[in-house]
Order: sequence, then C-alpha cells, then structure tokens
Amino acid sequence: MASDEEIEARVRQAAAATGVRFEVVACDPALADTAEFCRAYGYALEDSANCVLVKGKSDPPVFAACIVLATNRLDVNGVVRRRLGTRKASFAGADEVEALTGMTIGGVTPFGMPAQLPIWIDARAMARERIVLGGGSRSCKIVGPPALLSALGGEVVIDLAG
Repeated sequence: MASDEEIEARVRQAAAATGVRFEVVACDPALADTAEFCRAYGYALEDSANCVLVKGKSDPPVFAACIVLATNRLDVNGVVRRRLGTRKASFAGADEVEALTGMTIGGVTPFGMPAQLPIWIDARAMARERIVLGGGSRSCKIVGPPALLSALGGEVVIDLAG
C-alpha cells in the first residue's frame, strides 16, 4: 500500500496535469471530514464537494466515483444505480475505497483515480466559483475552480443529487 505522501504526490501530479491553477491546503487529519474542515478553516460548506465511491451490486461489482456538493444528497438508489446498470447500489466501504484508490475516507478525490473508474460529477458542483476537494489523504485538500474537474478527461457531468 502506498504511503500518504506517495498518494498526495500522485493526486497533485494528476491535478497539475489538468493545466488549471489550484491550491493545496494542509489540514489536521482529525478535521478532514467536510463539516469539520469547513468550520475549522473558514470554507463555505456550499463550496465543498465530496468524492464518493459507489458500488453497483452485481457479479462482479461495478464502481463509480461520484462528486457531489456537501450540501446535496447523492441519489445512490436512483440516478447512480441506473447509470451503473445494477438492481442495487450503495456507498463503497472504506476498505473497498482504499483497495481501489489507495485513498482514505476524508481524502478521496477524483485526481489520481484508476483510469477504469468512471467519474460522474453533479452539475451543481460545476456552477460554483470554487470547489474544495479531497487531497488524497486526510492531511490536505485541493481548492480551485470547477474547471479542474472538466479538465480531467472522460468525466461525465449530470444531475446526481436527489
């Protein structure tokens, strides 16, 4: 398993490859969860976007990374499940997230995701002036314009929130 430093370096390299300016904000790992981070570091909850790994229950299971604003609820059992093409869907477990991405909950980000993992972005996130995303570990966040997401390549922007 890669170290936090190796994962953060991979994430920064992937974010830099977008060609869009961004900032890396260090944070106390104990404050990495969205609400605590925003409260402690003065960011608006409306600007925070969570990257959530969702699992479609099939054999074999299928996964997708979904990005949704912290103020919205991801429609896992509607939109996401239908896009996955499965009868059931749920949030991937922490062990599955780490095994697939190398990232821990509280630091998951679309930057540096495995190439085979689809990235679906809620359209509301693209309407923000700036967004705060995980930095690959619980020790940092990536802050920048939504253009960071549209420059990933292969991403899909749709309405994901219920």
